[in-house]
Amino acid sequence: MKNFAKLIAVGAFALAAIGVASADDNFAGKWQADFDSQIGHQKYTFDFKIDGTNVTGHAIGVRTTGTNDIEITEGSINQGEISFVEPLKLQDNEIRIEYKGKLAGDEIKFHRKVGDFAEYDIVAKRVKETSETNSPPANP
Repeated sequence: MKNFAKLIAVGAFALAAIGVASADDNFAGKWQADFDSQIGHQKYTFDFKIDGTNVTGHAIGVRTTGTNDIEITEGSINQGEISFVEPLKLQDNEIRIEYKGKLAGDEIKFHRKVGDFAEYDIVAKRVKETSETNSPPANP
């Protein structure tokens, strides 16, 4: 009976670990955010690539002052939460933008810290691929 209880406990732990891994994998892909900030309206596309608990990818920001495509750094995931840094260079200034977010279905609720200038919350929504992008080309 003791062995059966141990087997149940090990099985439950394994299922929980699988659940955590699959939740973390859900960050992979493209996400879009649209928000107002101290420097005006911004539209972002985040493209995340996941390797274990490491996150790499790009943050593409569109604002009235131009567009930036920045490789994210210091990216990690842990139990449904993601964090990374967007090292943005504006003119001759380097600004560290820190993100911490929590996965909620097809949204990531981020807290965004822009250097020592500003902090606010934004929401990024998963970009869904259309069936046209997944379908094979039609025969002529």
